[in-house]
Amino acid sequence: MQELRLLCWAVLLGLARACPEPCDCGEKYGFQIADCAYRDLEAVPPGFPANVTTLSLSANRLPSLPEGAFREVPLLQSLWLAHNEIRVVAAGALAPLGQLRSLDLSHNRISDFAWSDLHNLSALQLLKMDSNELTFIPRDAFRSLRALRSLQLNHNRLHALAEGTFAPLTALSHLQINDNPFDCTCGIVWFKTWALTTAVSIPEQDNITCTSPHVLKGTPLNRLLPLPCSAPSVQLTYQPSQDGAELRPGFVLALHCDVEGQPAPQLHWHIQTPGGAVEITSPNVGADGRALPGALAAAGRPRFQAFANGSLLIPDFGKLEEGTYSCLATNELGSAESSVNVALATPGEGGEDALGRRFHGKAAEGKGCYTVDNEVQPSGPEDNVVIIYLSRAGGPEAAAVGGGAPGKQPPGLFLLGQSLLLLFLTSF
Repeated sequence: MQELRLLCWAVLLGLARACPEPCDCGEKYGFQIADCAYRDLEAVPPGFPANVTTLSLSANRLPSLPEGAFREVPLLQSLWLAHNEIRVVAAGALAPLGQLRSLDLSHNRISDFAWSDLHNLSALQLLKMDSNELTFIPRDAFRSLRALRSLQLNHNRLHALAEGTFAPLTALSHLQINDNPFDCTCGIVWFKTWALTTAVSIPEQDNITCTSPHVLKGTPLNRLLPLPCSAPSVQLTYQPSQDGAELRPGFVLALHCDVEGQPAPQLHWHIQTPGGAVEITSPNVGADGRALPGALAAAGRPRFQAFANGSLLIPDFGKLEEGTYSCLATNELGSAESSVNVALATPGEGGEDALGRRFHGKAAEGKGCYTVDNEVQPSGPEDNVVIIYLSRAGGPEAAAVGGGAPGKQPPGLFLLGQSLLLLFLTSF
């Protein structure tokens, strides 16, 4: 037993004295330091003592930091990696360093960074990422860094900042973010307001400038005039019943999403059918109803045709196309959504809509079309059951009224001819 203890102590003593050949290891001011700076290294060398608390790898030629790069030194409190050639910091490279207080990644070429690794570094107080090629910071990148006091992001390629990016940094006292090519659109207004009111020290504010649009190029953010900005709003509309038309095979469902907002929102359709969910970024067809490059289509026309003016057409609407149709509008300031449930009614018969509510149908006299009588049995006061007649005659592109401005209701009716389909739609 005594021999085993001695063997263990010998092993531990050997580990404590181990040091990669290119580096110098020792104790200074109570810290276990490994100095590997200026060694022309192209990879993090193995063999560090497990009790190292400070590691310098600055001024080498490291091209990347792979997963587990610092697994040997979990007690690190300071890590210096400035002036390398690092382009990629892989997921898991920094995550094991839960006691890290200072991290210097400045003066590299980092464009691909595992931001999620920062979520494990709750003890971090200094983070230097200046002079890199970062173009994007996730909104939740700093969510765990409540001890962070100094953050340097200057001289990168940041075009935008998500609102609330710095909100978790309750201990922050110093932020450098100058010399980034910011797009001075509505999405940056929040940062201007925050920078003017925060107690955080932000030096070189005259160098926090706009790069675009061109008319604002070079304008300091703190002198930016108010911009006309508004969050999206949407209204999903459809046509009421049209009497006196003849019923023929072949139908088109036509919906229109009226969108407002500044900057102009991006329109997205979510369609939940019995066969599954369909996601469409509008538009996916041109004014002639044919698929745009990159859109999946059968015989040149997608099953769901989303036009630039906010219209959505579904040729050959049938039971497989029943379900919930939602339009979602998003811009830099937020999003808005509106939905409608669509169910196909069999002429002359009763049934249930997509929400399971009962209705009764009967033929109208002399016109060859169908309507719904007053025997609808609502399940609650919120019910809004509407009859819609839709047609295919003239081709689906007719309903798109090509050339309509995005987000504006097209002139005329959605109805395309004289053949009609009886539909029930419940909006909410």
